[in-house]
Amino acid sequence: MSNFDPKELKILSDILALVLEDQPGQSSSALEAIKNRARRDNVTGGALKNLFQAIAPNPSQVRSNRTTRVNNTPADEYRVKLRQMTDSINKLDRDLRSTRAQNENLKSQLYMTQQARAETQAMLSQLQANDTYPRLLIIGVATIAGLLTGIAGTEVFHLLQHAVSTATDNARYLY
Repeated sequence: MSNFDPKELKILSDILALVLEDQPGQSSSALEAIKNRARRDNVTGGALKNLFQAIAPNPSQVRSNRTTRVNNTPADEYRVKLRQMTDSINKLDRDLRSTRAQNENLKSQLYMTQQARAETQAMLSQLQANDTYPRLLIIGVATIAGLLTGIAGTEVFHLLQHAVSTATDNARYLY
C-alpha cells in the first residue's frame, strides 16, 4: 500500500465503481481501464487483492473508526453547540417573558398603590378642611371669652380702686 498514491487509489475506486454500473458499455470499458493500469504499473491480481486487504484489514474496526469519526466531526460538534445555544436562547426567552410579565404585574400594583395614596391624601385633606371650622370656632369663642373676662376684670379693678379712693376724694372739700 505504501507504493500507491492516494490519488491513484481514488481513481482506481472510481473505475471499480463504474464496473458495477448497469450499462454494459461503461462496465466493460472500466474493466479494460483497470487491466491497462495494472499492466502499466506491473500489478498482478494477487497484489490488487493484497491492496484491498491492506486498505480494509478489519471491517469491524473500520466501521467503529467511522462511527467515532462521525461522532467527532466538527459538523456534529456544531450541531450540539447550536442545539445548546438554541436551548439557551429559548430559556432566556422564557425568562424574559416571565420578567416582562412580572414587570407588568408590579407596574399595575404600583399604579393601584398610587391611586390608593391619592385617595387617602384627598380624604385626609378633606378631614383637615372639616376640622378647620371647629378649630376656628373654638379659637373665636376663646377669644371672646378672654375679652369678656378682661373687661370684667378691669371693672372689678376699677370698682375696688374707686371704693378705696372715695374717702380721700371727699377730704379735699373739707378744708
